[in-house]
Amino acid sequence: MTVTTAASIPEVTHHRVTLDGTELHYVTAGATGTPVLLVHGFPESWWAFHKLIPLLAAEHRVIAVDLPGFGDSGTDPGEYTSSTFADSLRGLIAHLDLGPVHLTGQDISGTPTFRLAAQHPDLLRSYTAIEAALPGFGLELLADVAHGGAWHVGFLGAPGIPEMLLAGREREFLTGFAFPAMNGTPGALSDEDVEEFTRVYSRPEGLRGTTGIYGSVLTEGAEITRLATEHRLTMPVLAVDAGSGPFTSGTMHAVAADVTTATIEGIGHFVAMEAPEELAHALLGFYRSLDS
Repeated sequence: MTVTTAASIPEVTHHRVTLDGTELHYVTAGATGTPVLLVHGFPESWWAFHKLIPLLAAEHRVIAVDLPGFGDSGTDPGEYTSSTFADSLRGLIAHLDLGPVHLTGQDISGTPTFRLAAQHPDLLRSYTAIEAALPGFGLELLADVAHGGAWHVGFLGAPGIPEMLLAGREREFLTGFAFPAMNGTPGALSDEDVEEFTRVYSRPEGLRGTTGIYGSVLTEGAEITRLATEHRLTMPVLAVDAGSGPFTSGTMHAVAADVTTATIEGIGHFVAMEAPEELAHALLGFYRSLDS
């Protein structure tokens, strides 16, 4: 089913599908090459990749999904956890009959994409983590404000609190805190970007996915540690570090056997929006080395 969203680019086609009761919105681009599945973080949606997608689609079939409760995906009552997100990604890969994909997870989607990689390695050609931490491997420290952590990590995972305090103030939260705090490249986020992210987070229950995943990952340290011990990743992994320092590469070396690292200097946290050409160069080089 084809749909239209408020922001788009000519290179993509919009779709909706309901899988196991969960409605997903995703976009596709490119007609040939091995498939690439892009999974956004916070405060993002598929739109975080709109500069990157055309660069990858020249060589690959590209799919960028809105996680449940994010973007234009469904917000019905239910569980919004890293486990249910991983199930949704697995269902989408099966629905589209993609075969092994180059799976790419950014920011908070690191946990559900890691789960998918660990539990269903047959579905992956490779795994890329961009500015991503994992529970049990340092993510909890990001919420520890007493030792330099960010206050919003725990805040967004507190049941009912973000909805109570942010409803009707989504733009102010994004433009007054989130974007200035995490963007390290002046001009990287346009007025159109602000409008689109404000639109999707201002939907009725538009924070449901956010509060669900943050609340989920902050309690999963023991489970993810066990999963990493029992199912150490064996597929090729690319770890992309940027403005947050080397925690992504450090985490991936702890959970995977075959890790390539890339560092994009001089930017903040929003890698795909701040440095799409540099990120595309790293991704395409990694993919080519595996597809040749």
